[in-house]
Amino acid sequence: MTTTFPDGFLWGAATSAHQVEGNNTSSDLWAVENAPDPIVPERSGDACDSYHRWPEDLDVVRDLGLNSYRFSIEWARVEPTPGRTSRAQLAHYRRMIEGCFERGLTPVVTLHHFTTPAWFRAAGGWTAEGGVSRFRDYVRSLLPILDGVEWVCTINEPNMLAMISAMLKRGERHENVAGAMPPPDQDVADALIGAHRAAREELAGLPGVRSGWTVANQNFQAAAGAEEQTAQWSHSREDQFLDVAEDDDFIGVQAYTRVVIGLDGPQDPESARKTLTGWEFYPEALEGAVRHTARRVGTAVPILVTENGIATADDAERVEYTRTALTGLARAMADGIDVRGYLHWSLLDNYEWGSWTPTFGLVSVDRETFTRTIKPSARWYGEVARSGRL
Repeated sequence: MTTTFPDGFLWGAATSAHQVEGNNTSSDLWAVENAPDPIVPERSGDACDSYHRWPEDLDVVRDLGLNSYRFSIEWARVEPTPGRTSRAQLAHYRRMIEGCFERGLTPVVTLHHFTTPAWFRAAGGWTAEGGVSRFRDYVRSLLPILDGVEWVCTINEPNMLAMISAMLKRGERHENVAGAMPPPDQDVADALIGAHRAAREELAGLPGVRSGWTVANQNFQAAAGAEEQTAQWSHSREDQFLDVAEDDDFIGVQAYTRVVIGLDGPQDPESARKTLTGWEFYPEALEGAVRHTARRVGTAVPILVTENGIATADDAERVEYTRTALTGLARAMADGIDVRGYLHWSLLDNYEWGSWTPTFGLVSVDRETFTRTIKPSARWYGEVARSGRL
């Protein structure tokens, strides 16, 4: 049976600045990575050198047959010291936007993807007095370079940011971040909600722009008798962030696996097939996440799948996962859910927040020469995009 996607559907791939650019020396995470006793095993370093090689990366996206590219602007580069905006960095990101237009690609621009300037964290971060106002000022500084951009993600995965803040405050570490994290630091969550709304107010003056944020959908499922516990887990860790999007121009769905909640919390199915991140191989998570999001935000808010993929060293497994995920996405769309595009995570094998081991990329990157090598899964995905069919 052939599955057909609508004309105008966005087919793309995604990256984030810190994970691919390299030498993000003014960011808070760079400071963490390069501390005398770092809490992460590996450094980002030169990353994929996409700060210099972005034209090559855009050529790859175009040549594969994709029509969209999601990337992020790095706040720490644009404002390396408080109140001092770098015109050169603004021009750099504008060139990337224009590079997308020149290649017929729709840019999906993220304004904040996990990292902040080191000075922002030192000043108290999101919950400090004036924290939200500082983010508003940063967003305002970007307005001149966002001309013509239709899709803008304000903040990437605010629920993960708030949960990580709670985890660090408690001095905890959880390897399986998909489900075993504590509830979010609510003060941080509230500040991020305020920052998102401030950003949307600033972006509202740009003609044609659609703004929203992206949520890490954890596809919570209840074990027998644990329906109440699951609802509580879902509300604090996901649903309160989805509900914020009820009046937004779109909501970004980011799904990788499911989390099964038992009476005592998350259950780890030891016998389940696992990915390189230790998460369950569960491509059906995308359909579940899209359906759950649509129920929370309502049918008037379009959905954009801003991340979906698998960490695997077996490229055939990437095709298997993506084919199943897209089949489920098509079922949800056939039932009337308004999904405007699918952006695969990730374009490149990149720095995964402390480790280079999980390889999510459609394209491998030589760590010494930065040579890009297109994987068979990328060519398969490109053919799906060109034809609009599975």
